Amino acid sequence: MSAPPDLPPLVVRAFDVSRKAGYVSFCRNETGRLLATLAATRSGTMAEFGTGCGVGTAWLRSGVRNGDTRILSAELEADLASAAAEIFTDDPMVEVLAADWSTMTDKGPFSLLFLDSGEPADVGVDAIADLVEPGGIVVLDDFVPCQMWPPLTDGRVDSLREQWLTDERFTAVEVMIASDASALIATRR
Repeated sequence: MSAPPDLPPLVVRAFDVSRKAGYVSFCRNETGRLLATLAATRSGTMAEFGTGCGVGTAWLRSGVRNGDTRILSAELEADLASAAAEIFTDDPMVEVLAADWSTMTDKGPFSLLFLDSGEPADVGVDAIADLVEPGGIVVLDDFVPCQMWPPLTDGRVDSLREQWLTDERFTAVEVMIASDASALIATRR
């Protein structure tokens, strides 16, 4: 796997680290561009729960425009967290923790929070809402687009997606990032 040449250098570096680690589950480029765009509108503390080898973190960092911004990323698997931390060794804005996401609950509130819809297992609104500042954004990726209501995944109601799209604490939208992928963007009211 080789990263396309139009990617930010930090993202290319993260892809190289992923490849060397044999890790092939990472943030899609379409999601990454969305993250970089949203990160460019934020300041304060951003977070990612489920770092992998740091591709999503690299996309977030590539969008940061404010020197006062900080990015925290938690990865449960220590070897992956260590690989991701190498990417940001000389970057004081980024800290990668070998930890469960729940250890970061006292480090917020977050201005932007990036979550994989499958990890951590409990990314429901109730577990996350108070971690996001008013006006803060939550991005969940790895959804399959659905044009039905209620949303279905594999023939079942997708309760996670339904929860995020209907919770009164957030204004949320599902956006297609590719023909086979969508993400949820939720802004804390």
